[in-house]
This record gives sequence, structure tokens and C-alpha cells, in this order.
Amino acid sequence: METQTVEPGRTESMSMPAGPAEASSSRVAKKAAVTPKMTFRERILHRLPHYTGPYNVGYMDIEVPAREPRPISDLRRDGKPVLRLDTVLMAIYYPCDVRRDLKSPETAQNLHRVNWMPRPRVATAKGYAKFLNAPSLPVTAYLACTTLFTMLPAFRNAKIAGHWPEDMLKDSGPTGQQARREESDPTDRPTFPVIIFTHGLGGSRLCYSAICGELASFGFIVVALEHRDGSGARTHVSLPSNVEANEVESSTAVFVSHEDDAKDNSNKRKVRRRRKNNVNPYYVVDYILPKDNAQDTSPNNPRGVDHKLRSAQIELRLQEIKEAYYVLELINSGRGEEVASMNLRKKGNVGSSSLGLNGIKWDDWKGRMFMNNMTIMGHSFGGATTVQLCREQSLKWIGQGVVLDAWGQGTPPANDETGGRVNKPIISIASEAFMHWKENFDRVLEFCEEARDSGHLAWMLTIVGSTHLSMSDFAVLYPHWLSLLAKTMVNPKRAFYLTVAASLEFLKLTLPPEQTKYNQWVDEQLLRSAEPPLEPEEPLRPDHAPDDEHVAVRLKIPNEWSVRARMWFRRLWQRIVCSAHEDEEFGNGLQDFGEDEEIWTHMCPMRSQLEEYLSRY
Repeated sequence: METQTVEPGRTESMSMPAGPAEASSSRVAKKAAVTPKMTFRERILHRLPHYTGPYNVGYMDIEVPAREPRPISDLRRDGKPVLRLDTVLMAIYYPCDVRRDLKSPETAQNLHRVNWMPRPRVATAKGYAKFLNAPSLPVTAYLACTTLFTMLPAFRNAKIAGHWPEDMLKDSGPTGQQARREESDPTDRPTFPVIIFTHGLGGSRLCYSAICGELASFGFIVVALEHRDGSGARTHVSLPSNVEANEVESSTAVFVSHEDDAKDNSNKRKVRRRRKNNVNPYYVVDYILPKDNAQDTSPNNPRGVDHKLRSAQIELRLQEIKEAYYVLELINSGRGEEVASMNLRKKGNVGSSSLGLNGIKWDDWKGRMFMNNMTIMGHSFGGATTVQLCREQSLKWIGQGVVLDAWGQGTPPANDETGGRVNKPIISIASEAFMHWKENFDRVLEFCEEARDSGHLAWMLTIVGSTHLSMSDFAVLYPHWLSLLAKTMVNPKRAFYLTVAASLEFLKLTLPPEQTKYNQWVDEQLLRSAEPPLEPEEPLRPDHAPDDEHVAVRLKIPNEWSVRARMWFRRLWQRIVCSAHEDEEFGNGLQDFGEDEEIWTHMCPMRSQLEEYLSRY
């Protein structure tokens, strides 16, 4: 399939058929009927945006033992394995039924929101301090004052949705009539497409909750893995009751047992309570630095990437995702009770909510997921993982990949001899900061060309004014820090909206019809309206390109302080005159710094190729 591309590092803008005001009005019409009430803390400190799809969002944590616990790869330090597969931990975001008034006391007692910071929160905050190579006390104190108690606008263990979107049921056309017929049959319940999300370096299963929850609000079941490969800031691995900690070999894990608690904790009553509650031993995995090459993620690192470690981490991620798929198969086949009996995220165990999986009606989950044509989605190193998974010939249940600001250098090279090339439809949505990193841009272009050459659809886009963290929750929790330090120029909520909108349109084009019927997905024609790029006359926004020292880290803002002053006065005026628009959850304005363009297209299919691809269905 021939797809036109531009010269690496050069591009032109794409047209946008719907203006910001039009997009905003369509989102309000489809907003979920029930939203969590904002707490006083959220009104004065950081909060996450409410989801805007037609469904409310449920959430549950699942951690189960791996079927074959074992070391992964032959990577060893001090004679012991570096990476292990013992359990798999995932957060599941899903469409849920919450139709009652949240102000009702009865409802408030039954609905519990989810903390954004993974438990145990203080220990996780210390993990972030270690990851940032900063003193733990000030980092923990700052997080405690800002986001340590931030809540997701999602409800723990809520009932999975048993209805199609209300707007679709009210539709007077044939599609609405068919949806109402299915709705009237109690045995015919909605089946939802599945997205598996893989996080980047320093991430967790909750660091991308804004994107995962937003997709769930549009009718997806999103499974966000928390990887135990030493790529996260800190994760806690519970051990099953039949496993002794001294039997597990690892050079990087820090094991915690009851005896350790007794030595380190003077509160003997607390230790006895843990034993009474059958608390299992656990181990802690912090971020693993490459040996003798701590800066292997830096574009200017003369030693390059530690491919031995990164390839081993991707291999462990692959095994974790296979285990997650097995768990989803059990749930979808009506064996959810077996999963609940194996679940290690239960009352008393480390990192667990006291609710565990209480309240989940597993019969409601039987047959509710499409187990074919699943989507793999990931950010940064998770984007590299997504690319590698889209190369795997054995994973027949993967249908397409959504790559968010991929770390191209961290991805193993394609292997022509073993058929290790991208063989699925793929979309790459990048930040402008990474686009100015030419070596990384070239690698991402190669991934997209692999998909194109295998006869599949491929898009490569850049969100103007965005930086690497613009697709994570940190962008909306700490927008001012990103603006000042990374020189992010895009409204963070607008960047989220564009990321989700482009992803939904890509999935509407690539998923089979049975997975897209009755959808109420936003569609601004971001992909179909883009013409195949031609060679532009000048390089792309060289005035935004940073110096070599800050490549991929931040952008450059010409006349920064005068621009910031004008922006501040403009916002002040908007708050005085147009205060009603300030409550929009996903920003409907253009770039914060007055940019006229929002998305650049580097690669897209010809219209004739797109029509030919769609005709297969």
C-alpha cells in the first residue's frame, strides 16, 4: 500500500473541519449524565478532568499470580536475575451504570472513588523522589499538599454498563431502532471493544487515567498494566501465600516480610494485625538504572541506549500482557469468581483498597468483551512496547496499535528474517518536543513505514506545542510546571482531547463493524480530512526548536515573557467576560500561546487506499 510521507523533520498542517466551539457543543451533548461531586480539596488544589463520553466510568484493580513464575531473560546482576514475572497487576477502566443522583446519601455510601496515587501512597511518593534523584522529604511533602489525595472521577467496582448510550437509544433512525430492539432483550447486552494500555518510564497503571478513563467513557474496556520491569518509579509485588520470599531470586527487588516489619516497625500491634489479616509478604521494584549507563534515555548520551536491558524489559512486558489477556479470557468466559479468588489486591495486602473486588457481579461480565481485534496503546517506552507487540506474528488477537510519543531508540530494530515487522494498522501521535528530536523522528517514521509496507493503514501526527508529558496525567495536574520548565505551549486539556479524538477516529476506521456499532464517539474528521503531505518549502517551526542540550526535553518560546504577559491578560479577560467557558473539562481553545495550527500530519493514506481498506468490511 503506497502512502505518502514527508521528509523527516518536515511537515505541513492538516485542515480541521470543526472549529473549537463546534467541537465543544458536541461534547457537552454527549457528556455523562452523572459526574462525581468535586471535593473541597479538588476545588482549591489539583484535580483530574471529568470524562466527557456518554458512559460513566468504573474501575477495579486485579493482581493475580502468573501461571509460570520465572525470571525473564538471562540478564543478571550479582549472580541473580534482574527481571522476574511473579504476578500481573492491572487496572480496568470500563463503562458503568451509575444512574442515580450522587447527592443521595444511599448512593454516596455505595460509590467509592479511586485515589490517583497508587497505594501505599507515601511509599509511592518516595519512589518518585528516588526516580527523580531528589530528597524524599520535600517531594513527599509537595505531593501530599497537591496530589497525594487526588481522586479519579471513576467509581470503584461499579456495575458494568448494560445499556447502549442514551443518545443512541433516542435516535429516530434505523440504527436507533435496532439499538432499542436489542435493549429490550434482557439477554442481549452490549459487548465492548478492549484496549490494553502500557505505560512509559516512571509510569504506573494510574498515570494515564485521564486518557484511559476518557476512552472508557466512550464505551471501551481499557486495561492499564502496571509493569514490574523496573521501568516504573515504584511498584509493590504481592507474593501468593504458598510462596516463600527467600525462594524468589532477584538482584533488584527489595523483599518485605513480617519479620522485617517487626524489626523496622516499633508498632507491634500493627504487625500483629497484619498477621491476623493474612497479609502476604511482598517485594518492591524501583526504577532500574542501566548498568554504567544511567543516562541511556538522553538524546545526547554518547553511549546510546542499553538495548540489552530495554529489550529484556519489553520481553517481560510481553509476558505480562499475555497473562493479562488470559485473565480477561477467564472473566469473559464467566469464570470471574476464579479471578476474584486469586486476586491479591484485597483487604490487608500491600497496595490494596479495603474493598478489593467486593461488589463485582461477575455474571454481568460474561461475554461482555470482544476478545479479538484488541487495541494495544502505549506512551513513550509503552509506545515502543506497542510497536514491538504489533510486530508479533503469534498474537492474533491484536488488531491495531496506537503509539503515543514513542521512544524510538528504546525499540528493538525490525527483524526481516523472522518477520518481525509491524503488520497491523498503526497511528503515531507525537509531541512537538519529540518531533524536533530528529533521530527519534526517523525511527518512528520507520515503524509507520513498516505498517504501510505490510499493506496496512498508517498515520503519523504531531500535536503542536506539546511536550513529552502532555499525554500523561501530569499535564493536567501540574500544567504550570510543564509550561515553565518544559515550555509546553498547548492547553493540556486540549492536547488530551486531540489525542483521544484522533485515537477514536483511527479505531472507528480499523475496528470491525460489530465493535463500532451504536458508538457515540467524537469524530472531527481529523484523519479523513488530511491530505497526503507534500514537501513544504521551509522546515517546520525552527523557532520552536530548542538547543541541543534540551532536545526532546522542552521547546523554545520566542519572546517568551512578553508572550506570557499577553497570555495572562487574555486569560484574565476571558475569566471576567466568558467565565462560563472555564468549566469545560477538555479545553476547547486553540494553543495557549496563540498558535493557529493544532495538528501536523507527517504520513497518512491516500483517499483511494483508505476507501479500499474500508471496503474489506
